[in-house]
Amino acid sequence: MKIGLIGTGRIGAFHAETLQNVPGVSDIVVADMDAARAASLAGTLGVRAAAGIEEMYADGLDGVVITAATSAHATLIHQALDAGVPVFCEKPVALDVAGTIGVVERAQAGTVPVQIGFQRRFDAGYRAAREALHSGELGWLHTLRACTSDQTPPPAGYIPTSGGLFRDCSIHDFDILRWLTGREVVSVYAQGANRGASFFTEGGDVDTCAALLRFDDDSLATVTATRYNGAGHDVRLEVCGSEGARIVGLDDRAPLPSAEPELSWHRSAAPYATFMERFHDAYVTELGVFAEVAAGRAPSPCSPAEALEALYIAEACERSRRTGLPVAVADVRATGGRATSGPGSGNGPSSGDGGAATGA
Repeated sequence: MKIGLIGTGRIGAFHAETLQNVPGVSDIVVADMDAARAASLAGTLGVRAAAGIEEMYADGLDGVVITAATSAHATLIHQALDAGVPVFCEKPVALDVAGTIGVVERAQAGTVPVQIGFQRRFDAGYRAAREALHSGELGWLHTLRACTSDQTPPPAGYIPTSGGLFRDCSIHDFDILRWLTGREVVSVYAQGANRGASFFTEGGDVDTCAALLRFDDDSLATVTATRYNGAGHDVRLEVCGSEGARIVGLDDRAPLPSAEPELSWHRSAAPYATFMERFHDAYVTELGVFAEVAAGRAPSPCSPAEALEALYIAEACERSRRTGLPVAVADVRATGGRATSGPGSGNGPSSGDGGAATGA
């Protein structure tokens, strides 16, 4: 099986190396707008570099992995579908709801599979919690508490094109909450704040956020995120039911220094520093599944349509953050993500974000 990879930055390099060990993948071709960077990665890994994306497709591919800049995702997915090549694309599908809907409609109209990279679906802890919930072992669900906390912020240049903290970071939590519970979020109330570098405010973003989500069965979830978690990279989920609970991410490397004087356990391993450390095994499993999808032996485990549902929640949170009002997800879906002049929309000031007008 010959797999192409477009985008040879940090995550692209990691995926290219991972693909070398995926059963059935015998040939890897990489491409990048920066041809020198693609050639450098190819030399390091001992794979081939294409002169360009069109040349890569002309060489014949069984599948393509897209890890380029977010702004290029939708165009590259459409290009892969034009070529009839199964495609894996890192989230998000597109920069906005309209672009995402365009990909969803195109993918649903054809037969070429598209898999979107929400890697938490392949993490052993999330899978175990989902199984415990659906088996009835936890009873009925009442509360979920999710957090995604980066140890250090991304570069300033990343923020204007990231889509904002809810769309770029918390969207992973929104996706996994839908996947794990099998329920839909009906309303959100969100806040954001900036205590760190000024480039977040200047880019219309926040460095810390919190959201309260209500599901269609009246269960509740809190979702928090920050770019400044000095203790380490922290991604956890508490799944709390009437008969039991499960905590995902509570392992020896969880960055949870206790203030209690006495403990019956002691964490000796170094805390996670990055998302690639925290989800290394999930990323490996995810690409192995994509190889099965590309070979026609499995359906896509995360379609663009599912990614769109997570984006609707993120858009609702962003709208709520800007207005200080609760927002119904159905209202965002009905307007295709466009702000309206009514409650829960617009560009009013919000707590701690300086009233920034855009979240890019």
